[in-house]
Amino acid sequence: MATDYDAPRKQDEELKEDSLEQLGARRSDHQSSAVEVDEAEAAEGFELPGADLSNVELSVSVIPAQDDEFTCSSCFLVHHRSQLAYEEDGLPVCAECAS
Repeated sequence: MATDYDAPRKQDEELKEDSLEQLGARRSDHQSSAVEVDEAEAAEGFELPGADLSNVELSVSVIPAQDDEFTCSSCFLVHHRSQLAYEEDGLPVCAECAS
């Protein structure tokens, strides 16, 4: 419910004049128990698992590993040389996999 913080506040006398019936009527005017939802509109943005994606094309540019990068032999991610923890049998291992 939006509140106008700039509106003048009611004085104590005005608050006493409001009866419970008036307050209840105002509250029921502002609230609605039924929520209208268009199910077709709500379902448009969702994709179900196993959906057919055969007509979708992905374009990704692959950049080869740079001279200051290595591929971890444990997690197979490309890391910067500063993340090299050690080499095991000539294969590099990153700091994340070493801990």
